[in-house]
Amino acid sequence: MAQIPFDASYWPGINPLWSKTLTVESTAPVEAAGTSRTWHYLDNIDALEGREYVGTILCVHGNPTWSYLWRSVIAAATDAERPWRVIAVDQIDMGFSERTGLVRSLEDRLADLGDFTAAVGLDDTQLPVVTLAHDWGGLISLGWVLAHRHLVRGVMLTNTGVFHDYREKLPAALRLALAPKFHPFGTSKTTAFLDVTLGLTQGGLPKDVRATYRAPYRTESRRAAIQHFVGDIPFNPGTKSHPFMVKIAEGIKTLDVPAFFQWGTKDPVFQRKYMMDLIRRMPHAQVHRYENASHLVAEDEDIASPIMSWLTQHFVDEQTHRQAHTQARAPLHGSANYLSMLSEITARSNDSSLAVVDMGGDGTEVIAQKSWAQLAAEVNRLAAGLSQLGVKRGDRINLMVPPGSRLTALLYACLKIGAVVVVADTGLGAKGLTRALKGAQPDFIVGIKTALLAAKTLGWPGARISADALPAPALKALGALGSIADFAPVSLFEVEEADPDADAAVLYTSGSTGPAKGVVYTHRQMAGMRDAIKNTYGLKAGTGLVAGFAPFALLGPGLGCTSVTPKMDVTKPKTLSASALASAAAAIDATAIFASPAALVNVVATADELTAAQRQGLSSVNLLLSAGAPIPLPLLEKVQQLLPSASLHTPYGMTEALPITDVSFETILAAHDDGENELHTTPMVGAGNGVCVGTAVYGAQVRLAPLNAHGVPAAELTEEPGITGEIVVSAPHVKDRYDTLWVTEETSIQNPGWHRTGDVGHFDAEGRLWVEGRLAHVMVTGQGVLTPVAAELAAETVAGIKRAAVVAVGPSGTATPVAVVETHEKMPAGQAPFDLTQQVRSAVAEHTGVDLAAVLVVDEHPTDVRHNSKIDRPLLAQWADKILSGKKAKLA
Repeated sequence: MAQIPFDASYWPGINPLWSKTLTVESTAPVEAAGTSRTWHYLDNIDALEGREYVGTILCVHGNPTWSYLWRSVIAAATDAERPWRVIAVDQIDMGFSERTGLVRSLEDRLADLGDFTAAVGLDDTQLPVVTLAHDWGGLISLGWVLAHRHLVRGVMLTNTGVFHDYREKLPAALRLALAPKFHPFGTSKTTAFLDVTLGLTQGGLPKDVRATYRAPYRTESRRAAIQHFVGDIPFNPGTKSHPFMVKIAEGIKTLDVPAFFQWGTKDPVFQRKYMMDLIRRMPHAQVHRYENASHLVAEDEDIASPIMSWLTQHFVDEQTHRQAHTQARAPLHGSANYLSMLSEITARSNDSSLAVVDMGGDGTEVIAQKSWAQLAAEVNRLAAGLSQLGVKRGDRINLMVPPGSRLTALLYACLKIGAVVVVADTGLGAKGLTRALKGAQPDFIVGIKTALLAAKTLGWPGARISADALPAPALKALGALGSIADFAPVSLFEVEEADPDADAAVLYTSGSTGPAKGVVYTHRQMAGMRDAIKNTYGLKAGTGLVAGFAPFALLGPGLGCTSVTPKMDVTKPKTLSASALASAAAAIDATAIFASPAALVNVVATADELTAAQRQGLSSVNLLLSAGAPIPLPLLEKVQQLLPSASLHTPYGMTEALPITDVSFETILAAHDDGENELHTTPMVGAGNGVCVGTAVYGAQVRLAPLNAHGVPAAELTEEPGITGEIVVSAPHVKDRYDTLWVTEETSIQNPGWHRTGDVGHFDAEGRLWVEGRLAHVMVTGQGVLTPVAAELAAETVAGIKRAAVVAVGPSGTATPVAVVETHEKMPAGQAPFDLTQQVRSAVAEHTGVDLAAVLVVDEHPTDVRHNSKIDRPLLAQWADKILSGKKAKLA
């Protein structure tokens, strides 16, 4: 590998004008009085000549990087419409700054940075100063901040740590670096520590970038500070720097300036626990975690764009930003008339009528039931017991308990305490669940035995509490604090009602469009969800509700409904049988059923098992709700035959806002007969261009952000019919925010007060919303911007086609649409037979005008594990591309 010269002209991504040196008199305790040292640093001040800049970003690297780490931030700050000056230092003995031969401690480095900023004139600036740091530079920069509070207006951090509890082990990489036999050999005598650090990226660094990072550290003497930096890690109270670390870690708790953290969660050194420690010390910080980034997050991700956006919000458009976010978070549409989720249970604490029922056995047996009075008593018992085990207001508590009366009581007990419920179901799989829980960082986990065993094995965070009755040795083996079965009954448990605008729950998305995201709801927003359902569907006290869809099982008591959970595996909706559904309905004389589309598929498939009495019982149901994915008309027709008296509704929504619109079966049929296709540039005969999801529910509003020729949504919103755009919604029950995903959150609320759903669709002439697919699945082809749903519905009109997905193959702009179909009769995977290809192409062209390049066959579409009906189109597109290129390919 060619060596990079000690010359900024050869440093990729660096403007040579940025490279500067400055000789500074040192006050570091390690230095003799009157000693001066020469610093190297990067500074874009010359590139800003003649331009007014907002303020200065002071960047501090860690070990063993140097100022080169911040090149993307310097470039972005220089090119911004409202630029910033950026000063990125090479710490003394690091990068291209002077080598002193001395061993510098944290105390010395704090003095060094103070000497430099005074010499460079930063201490006298009248403009905002914001710090940015990484690795051990985080502790040094924050120490400087505490000594310069009069200057500092903001703090930004990437993977770092400000405190290490000596009772916990250091990360393995640091333990190895500190090991006596390895320490000098691995840090200075060889380039091992440097090489390992530069390897902490996803995919590796380009050769020239890697060489540039290595350039200042070619010899053992130039690497001495790498060894000294490691040796100064304050891992226990006996280390020299420990008291300085503690002072800084405690001091930042009083910092009230804006803070922004960007974190690579695959970092084996500064792990999530360090991020969570920082959040606890600075709870007002805005955080974004990158699930696919490692230690050198600045190399794995574009951190510069979010930084410039964050700086613009806080220091350029500060007043506008504050007003916009106040508007985005304000209660909407009458939600100020707040009643907590506990209000029904509290009001009916002496009511002996039935509240919750669980089914078991073969699905026909009632295995548990509670009256409203018993449910209220159980909520009090659990709330008191959890409090005694240390659960307090604001703590996060993950509930790993199957849906039913036990989970319901636990949920409402947490709401009563003011604890924040974390819901990430096992349908995410071990890997997805682990990722979700490590992201949410719950303080406690309440789970059944198998869940606690998984928590111990997989390292899930949170103190463990058993939901099952277990003997003391078993509890000890699982590392559990105790069991909820052992909580003593209480006559009354009074606690101050939680703040309506405090966090109430973190609900994880399905992960069908990327890693599952934590969606944070406040108590007010959860109550808004309840009110939207209650007022849209006329649910009231006395309604018997069969909850075959987990979210509604938990909402039942809040709605005042008598709820029953049918026998099924909620992580596998297709396990709900017609018999189990009918038995559950009969147990409470149900009038309403909530079930997912996948569950209804199996209910219809097993309808032949129903007895005459069970069929008669289902005829008493007058409302069916099914949410989670579009439902084909033939399936609704069969469901209607099972529930002849029921009004069938398929509400549209998402984890971030459920529901948003509602549509009945009758409305769907009417919409398909209205000729709405005449509005659209690509008409659909008989099916409509997409799936009709109706009109907004109680309290909600819907708009569209029109797509341009590149498939990008516009900033302006519209209600005009016939225009395809991203669906944008507003309602009292729209999520508060994404959990530690600031960048994602900012994208979703580009229009203050509105949530961008990531779905695309259009309005018809009657104001009904039609969903055409996901924004991520929009195809920018040689035929124009296409959405997939219309073409998929057209393909499914062909005899023999069970299900279709339309994806794009090739580069954006010139891509070609391809149909990937499942067939009723098994066919070899790959290109479809000629006759079938022609039929599908003809049907799609006739109904939509889209010319398919090919038709491929698969045994079964890859789907999201939780919904079973959400097709993984990106995976299909990759597979189709390989097949059409003549390569062998398998669907994972």
